[in-house]
Amino acid sequence: MKISFHGADQGVTGSCHQIDCAGKRILIDCGMYQGGRELAEENAEPFGFDPESIDYLLLTHAHLDHCGRIPLLVKRGFKGEIITTSASLELARLVMLDAAGLQEEEARYQARKAKRHSGKSHTEIEPLYTTLDALNSLDYVGRQASYDHPLEVAPGIRATFLDAGHILGSASILLELKEDGKSHRILFSGDLGNSGNRAILRAPETPPDVDTVVMETTYGDRLHKQLEPSIEELYDAVNTTVSRGGKVVIPTFALERAQEILYYLREGLENGKIHHYINVFLDSPMAISATEIFRRHPECYDTETLKISRDGNDPFNLPGLHFTRETAESMAINNIDGGAIIMAGSGMCTGGRVRHHLKHNIWDKKNSIVFVGYAARGTLARRIIDGAEKVRIFGEEFPVNADIYTIGGFSAHADQAELLAWHKETGNPATTYLVHGEETSMQAFSKLLTDTKVVMPRLGDSFEL
Repeated sequence: MKISFHGADQGVTGSCHQIDCAGKRILIDCGMYQGGRELAEENAEPFGFDPESIDYLLLTHAHLDHCGRIPLLVKRGFKGEIITTSASLELARLVMLDAAGLQEEEARYQARKAKRHSGKSHTEIEPLYTTLDALNSLDYVGRQASYDHPLEVAPGIRATFLDAGHILGSASILLELKEDGKSHRILFSGDLGNSGNRAILRAPETPPDVDTVVMETTYGDRLHKQLEPSIEELYDAVNTTVSRGGKVVIPTFALERAQEILYYLREGLENGKIHHYINVFLDSPMAISATEIFRRHPECYDTETLKISRDGNDPFNLPGLHFTRETAESMAINNIDGGAIIMAGSGMCTGGRVRHHLKHNIWDKKNSIVFVGYAARGTLARRIIDGAEKVRIFGEEFPVNADIYTIGGFSAHADQAELLAWHKETGNPATTYLVHGEETSMQAFSKLLTDTKVVMPRLGDSFEL
């Protein structure tokens, strides 16, 4: 039995871990690196293993940094079985197709740019993978997992998906391994949700006792703001901005965060904490489709959201809500003088329509930019949050005159205290591998783990279990 690491090594993207047991090779996730051009180029590098040799891929959840290289894996020879939850499958399909479209668009842009500079066509510029590659990868989806129901992946390998409370369908994965008369229980946390009374989803499930833990450390060095003050801060940002005739731009992750913000905006209007009628634009085809998928999976809801749904109400609908799928509809939002909320992707401002809305609004003192999620190093969102006076968008420099809000309480990730509490429930694992976190975060969290051997693996590291 062996484990090796092929992503999210002292970084927060590119999750990919490999288990070798009983003559089978299993991947836990196959995510994309995100954050800058250097990381984008890293996505095209070899995986560190032969894709054709992988028998199974178990997907914890549908965020791009966990599923984004699956089409590339298939393109390079994977012919095994992909196993995940029903909700994760629907969301992953959406995420991978969206990523393929963006990569095709980027490849066309780079080809045009190269032609302008040289005067010749450059046919060698290709996307990492295409829409067809993404569709082909779905052919390898096999069994769908249900929470808490053990699934025999192969002889000697049993997997149990546990509710991770991170996004719809997200899971921690317990692997029970047997080989040559030895048994080993290893638990992959996936991304763990914030259990602080958040809307929509249940809190992460209590983990079982195991021999080895592989866990994320995104917020291993800090505590979140409390949720209730964060909701109030959102309402205050909206009321303050709208009262002066401005617009609120919310860079929004399409999965979970968009639906959560819609949920709280609806509540704010219903209870009078938002003082004005406001046009709310969900300007993200992907977030719109994700919201529709959320509506189809009430089995993932917490008690309160399930009750709203069963009472015949839509927890994600509110007066003045507009879904803008078409590009022309998105462009028309720029003609509105004020009194509007614009929710657009991506959450880290690395692409998507939000960059256009920042271009049109970040320079105006009447407006506000409200960040409600994590921003990795090297992203436009992180530069704005860190206090940049000017930012470059589409080759132009714009002064950052809009009010900038950073509201941490909406995080879909567990904070340091929650991560520590989750780990304590795993018993006394002999070894804990820390992944999916920046180096400073991992180091801070590692100091709190006193009853286990802590390892912070590097890319390509391999260990016997």
